[in-house]
Amino acid sequence: MVLVFNAKKRLTLSVGVAAGVAALLEGCSSTPSAPAPDAGTASARPPEPSPRPTPGGPVAAAAPSDPNMPPPAPREFRAAWVSTVANIDWPSRSNLTTAKQQTEALAILDRARAMNLNAIVLQVRPSADAIYPSELEPWSEFLTGQQGRAPAQPWDPLQFWIEQAHARGLELHAWFNPYRARHATAKSPLAANHIGRTKPEVVKPYGRYLWMDPGEAAASQHTLDVVLDVVRRYDIDGVHIDDYFYPYPIDTPNAAGPEGVALDGGVGAKQELEFPDQLSWQRYLLAGGTLDRAHWRRQNVNSLIEAMYLGIRKEKSWVRFGISPFGIGRPDRRPAGIIGFSQYDKLYADAELWLANGWLDYLAPQLYWPVAQAPQAFDVLLDYWLAQNTRGRHVWPGLYTSRIDNSIKAFAPEEIVKQIGVTRSRSGVRGHLHFSIAALMENRKGITDQLKTQSYQTAALTPPTPWLGADAPAAPQAATRREGNGVALKLSASAGKPVAHYAIWSRYGAEWRFAVAPASRPVLLLADDAAGGAAQAVVVSAVDRLGNESERINVYNVNLRS
Repeated sequence: MVLVFNAKKRLTLSVGVAAGVAALLEGCSSTPSAPAPDAGTASARPPEPSPRPTPGGPVAAAAPSDPNMPPPAPREFRAAWVSTVANIDWPSRSNLTTAKQQTEALAILDRARAMNLNAIVLQVRPSADAIYPSELEPWSEFLTGQQGRAPAQPWDPLQFWIEQAHARGLELHAWFNPYRARHATAKSPLAANHIGRTKPEVVKPYGRYLWMDPGEAAASQHTLDVVLDVVRRYDIDGVHIDDYFYPYPIDTPNAAGPEGVALDGGVGAKQELEFPDQLSWQRYLLAGGTLDRAHWRRQNVNSLIEAMYLGIRKEKSWVRFGISPFGIGRPDRRPAGIIGFSQYDKLYADAELWLANGWLDYLAPQLYWPVAQAPQAFDVLLDYWLAQNTRGRHVWPGLYTSRIDNSIKAFAPEEIVKQIGVTRSRSGVRGHLHFSIAALMENRKGITDQLKTQSYQTAALTPPTPWLGADAPAAPQAATRREGNGVALKLSASAGKPVAHYAIWSRYGAEWRFAVAPASRPVLLLADDAAGGAAQAVVVSAVDRLGNESERINVYNVNLRS
């Protein structure tokens, strides 16, 4: 089905060939797949494979026992990162007009919806700066061309992204870099209200970067304040932080971080330049601290992670907290044959502890290596993280889709399709994220086409997050009528919990077809199909922001009508 807005703002669901990616909403045209087992069933040992996945959904669906009721809704978190740092993804360059920035944002959102993705992870804080109006940090130079300079035409880019994402049925997760204070590509001077000016004692130069010292309580408190300010003021669906805790080690004062070395299996700089936290380290020792320096650094990061998780829970219990660490675990726990960079020892990130303590709602380990690359094999690493997930949180790996390029180590598009298949063969995984949206916007080597036709043939709801709340909303109210070219459907939420989406099944012959519509667009037309004729039955349910689904109701059935 193709979902598009017509001139009268009715949402039309027509069956057949997909419309172009410029359509505001696009659904699906295949029988939905059954959901994978609940994430809460994850155990400490590597999970056994689930039933063989079908091309268009997480797991092959069982036939419903009642022919008048459809199979379960497909469940899979399908997201793409949108980087603002260095203008990697958006905006395409700094200081574009507001109209151009909005046009580029809409193109990204339209492409995501057309592909049947259901979430965007937008970088809102690249380097202790902001792509939204903030009293705590300056405007980002990647947005306006100069740090601290407001857009020439006043507007709120984050609010725009949220509203437009939600109008398309997409989640919007706000992505923060927790400690980076200045990127190597930055050109403009620090603004007067940048933390490097207001609290210079907590910001340290490291190579071509400025970095907030995690050992300085004021630095961590500032980051926490920034994150919670966004949670309070904006209707985001998630908070997301990346792999930059302590910086990737470098060997000279003029170097940029060697993330590429770590990704290629190296261990970092040959002769590492020590991170300049001597003052905060000595202060800790003088206060009676007993940890060694490495454990102290990890504790600094752990304290922020815990405070962030608890702070988000207190502000808005439905906002999920996700972390995307480097994909290789701590050395003393790795599976046999896995080698490479240690984030535990170099970035001081104890992701295993965060999972064990339940300080996050989803872990998105950056598994940026091929399945066949034995020292960092995608499937082996995925099983490793599942084995650490004793609290049953979501594990949604990050995929290196942007490595579909012309480099010597380029991925073929089939590698990404294969990796999605691996995730669907594990019962503890119901989702993944693409880094980054650029490869999907460019359709590099046909990857977007392959994903649409092989991996994302149907829309999908995001998996539920029961530890944040499991109460389902009430079933929606619905009115239907037959029109000349389809079945008109008008939905409305019942009293009680707010509704984020409507799940809609329509039966053409013996085939059930599935679509998701945002609650803000409740008037739809299920158009007749040239091959399947008119919809013979329609079933709907309401879904809240945590993925909890109401009772399904049969709102249209030609066999039951007088």
